[in-house]
Amino acid sequence: MPTEELIPHLFRTEYRKIVSALCKRFGFAEIEIAEDIASDTFLTAAQTWALSGIPPNPAAWLYTVAKNKAKNHFERQRIFDASVAPELQKRINESYEVDLSEQNMIDSQLQMMFALSHPSIPPEAQIGLSLRILCGFGIEEIADAFLTNKETINKRLFRAKAKLRDEHIAIELPSQSEMQTRMESVLRTIYLLFNEGYYSVSGNTPLREDLCMEAMRLAMMLIEYPETNKPQANALMSLMCFQASRFSARVNSNGEIVLYEDQDESLWDTDLIARGVYFMHRAAQGNRVSKYHLEACIAYWSTQKTDSIDKWENILQFYNQLLQIKYSPIAALNRTYALSKARSVKEAISEAEKLDLNDNHFYFTLLGELYTGIDTMKAKQYFQTAYSLAKSATDKQTIRKKMDKV
Repeated sequence: MPTEELIPHLFRTEYRKIVSALCKRFGFAEIEIAEDIASDTFLTAAQTWALSGIPPNPAAWLYTVAKNKAKNHFERQRIFDASVAPELQKRINESYEVDLSEQNMIDSQLQMMFALSHPSIPPEAQIGLSLRILCGFGIEEIADAFLTNKETINKRLFRAKAKLRDEHIAIELPSQSEMQTRMESVLRTIYLLFNEGYYSVSGNTPLREDLCMEAMRLAMMLIEYPETNKPQANALMSLMCFQASRFSARVNSNGEIVLYEDQDESLWDTDLIARGVYFMHRAAQGNRVSKYHLEACIAYWSTQKTDSIDKWENILQFYNQLLQIKYSPIAALNRTYALSKARSVKEAISEAEKLDLNDNHFYFTLLGELYTGIDTMKAKQYFQTAYSLAKSATDKQTIRKKMDKV
């Protein structure tokens, strides 16, 4: 892999490890310094590797450079400040060594996930910080994921970092009494990360498997740790396995999105489907049904090749339960599509028009589909509205194909 491709890949996989380990060693008071050291490490790699070539073990090279940069930073600080406060002097006299062993980096990331989910931090900022620190997201990517602008995200993250420092929040796992609440935020972050990869709104890439795999890695980290191996974590993992099983069929050789009804089922990954079933069984513990349980059940039925009424009736009922737990416009739209399959198109049209989501191109795309074969003029009008509202080239291309078929 050439340097220009390897550096972004390693940034996505190693940046979070370095920042988490540095923050665990020096605390949230030095979070900006930790981020600067990690970023500078990758800049050094880009400059050095371009001249001398990629080292035999690139990740180990990054860890060594990061450790040296951390030592140099605190040595410069010691020299610069000759009259430090007693508590700072004590820290300076300690070893500057940063533990970048594999186990410590795993522990640090897990503890960081929960530290960033502290109840004093607003939910949007919790997720934004996690996407930035643990997942290596750029500010623009986070802004796209939240459907807002970079300035808003920068302000949100700045305030959240200040809160982490002011509250002296420790990088550690929460107590058992806090675990459930903090777990919900951690799972939301992972869920958002997977969705950003599954339907990428950053640029015109319809599917970013690297982000989806990263979300699955974080979920496995929770599952493999006894204290965080909860039913809802297994349910989310099950959902992601079912969704990931159709990756190969979801994008064609031209990089174009392939709609569900047009996918080649022989390309579906049966091993991932089996893993999804495995985690679904593990999720069936306790007496609480989360949104991840219900979405996993919907995703399971979507991996069944039959197009029977029973299949769509099951999907419809799971959407009904999902909307009772928490309303979502997208879930309501998807329920309407299932309704058209399980019951009748006319009933689905009646339900869809009640949603009145006039700024959502998916809404008009669905109406265009439902009216196809019933009222050609209306179908075309809805597709044209959807086309005008769609932002990505991929969405516009998909809508254009539907218009051409009409």
